[in-house]
Amino acid sequence: MTIARHLLQDLHIAVTRPVEQGNGLCQLIQHHGGVAILFPLIAVSPLQDYHAFEEQISQLETTDWAIFISSNAVDFALPHVLKKYGHVPENLRFAAIGHQTAQALARFGVREVLTPHTRFDSETLLALPEMQAVVDKKIAIFRGVGGRELMAETLKARGANVYFAESYQRINPQANTQLLHDAWQRGELNAVVVTSSEAMRNLLQMAEHSLWIRHVTLCVNHARIADLPRQQGLKVLLAQAPGDDAMLECLSTLTQHHD
Repeated sequence: MTIARHLLQDLHIAVTRPVEQGNGLCQLIQHHGGVAILFPLIAVSPLQDYHAFEEQISQLETTDWAIFISSNAVDFALPHVLKKYGHVPENLRFAAIGHQTAQALARFGVREVLTPHTRFDSETLLALPEMQAVVDKKIAIFRGVGGRELMAETLKARGANVYFAESYQRINPQANTQLLHDAWQRGELNAVVVTSSEAMRNLLQMAEHSLWIRHVTLCVNHARIADLPRQQGLKVLLAQAPGDDAMLECLSTLTQHHD
């Protein structure tokens, strides 16, 4: 997709992704004439104790499917798997929530990975035929501590034996939204990009009594993320597809109302 060089001219946009994932979008925003503010609302870190995780992956040689919810799940889990087994257990079939996660698996030598082809979320992965025929299948879900239960609950309802292998933890690295408040007061905050439900919860909790959040647009990439801010009467724009290009197109609609 060819995107105009000045698509986001003079727009000030905060990006709430983790630093490693947010830098790329910030660079794209600036390349297209905008001003990016990296304001991560999620940070990932290793577990303090991997004992429980090591116990879970001891089951992999009798497991049918390994489902990875994020690239972080791959990066924190696979080194432990390789250290334990010396290789990826050959009996495993792999599924990933999206192409970035599949690419992370490829870096560890896993080439055949089931992924959705449209939206990259649990619902779309669960809709694939391979995730329907799971009666008596043993399935490991690799993720961070906590998270949505939809994947596990749906697979259990379809007759699978499901367990979690949690290899990292998420924290909110921000104490407050003062930086965003100050930017808005200076007229230097038009939109906030939020691409996870957890980041949205962190944002709304910290900005619960703030005026600024009612005067900016929250740009999200999934209808599920839009639900909570819309319930609170906030301005929300939904990108029409996954990926950074679709988010840039979503942000570009703000220039129509920007002096």
